[in-house]
Amino acid sequence: MGTRWEIETHEPVDAALRGQILHRIDRFDATYSRFRPDSLVSQIAAAPAGGRFVFPDDAIDLFGLYDQLAALTDGAVDPLVGRDLELLGYDPAYSLTPAPHTTRAAHAEARPAWHCDVERDGAVLLTRRPLVIDVGAAGKGYLVDLVSVLLRDAGITRFVVDASGDLRHAGEHPLRVGLEHPAEPGRVIGVANVAEAALCASAVTRRTWGRGLHHVLDARTGNPVNDIVATWVVADRTALADALATALFLTPVQQLAGSFSFACVRMLADGRTDTFGGFDGALFTAEQT
Repeated sequence: MGTRWEIETHEPVDAALRGQILHRIDRFDATYSRFRPDSLVSQIAAAPAGGRFVFPDDAIDLFGLYDQLAALTDGAVDPLVGRDLELLGYDPAYSLTPAPHTTRAAHAEARPAWHCDVERDGAVLLTRRPLVIDVGAAGKGYLVDLVSVLLRDAGITRFVVDASGDLRHAGEHPLRVGLEHPAEPGRVIGVANVAEAALCASAVTRRTWGRGLHHVLDARTGNPVNDIVATWVVADRTALADALATALFLTPVQQLAGSFSFACVRMLADGRTDTFGGFDGALFTAEQT
């Protein structure tokens, strides 16, 4: 999945369950990875006139979440942002070299939008032109939820699934998690207490390949954001926490709070922090609520 995962359980995971988990992760990757030429989303990107594409049934919830986020953020969070990421250099070849301005400008004139360029019927997507889908805003968290279901179905009720910044905790003993400083790895700006919940983090310093170039884009413009540098979200579902950790770079907290239940911390570009939703933890920096 392009990052380090750890699954910690109170009791050993047997070979059969390990196999189920690895198989489930590979199936997810084969569906949603825009870095694999054989994936389903790569087929959509290569279809010159679009087509009808059938996703697994569990895609219904993932796409439903994107329906909500695209509407609530006025299109700032959109899974069709993939082509903009590629044009900035975050492409399957990891060129890390932005396309010429003229190429980006041509794309901007016909930039696709989820609600306009995709017709969805459950897990089936209908398209009319090549589209680059990127589910990075919620996909990793969604996969954490799927893996958590496999663990629970196997009778394991105490675990932590940690997908390198997106984690799900289960068990009676709360987990104390450090909130890593986005610009100083190894330092924390505070701690969060997580119990039977998910915690997801996002930072503009995590995937950066040039001055002002990183993976958190406003899908309406194709440009990286610059007002906020890091977010942390606690919610009952990892997919939701993951998605909101991106949405909070682009949308006021209150605009999301009417539709979702969550707590969060944000670090602004000037180093100030703010919290929302009864955040259970402590910050070690000056706080502005």
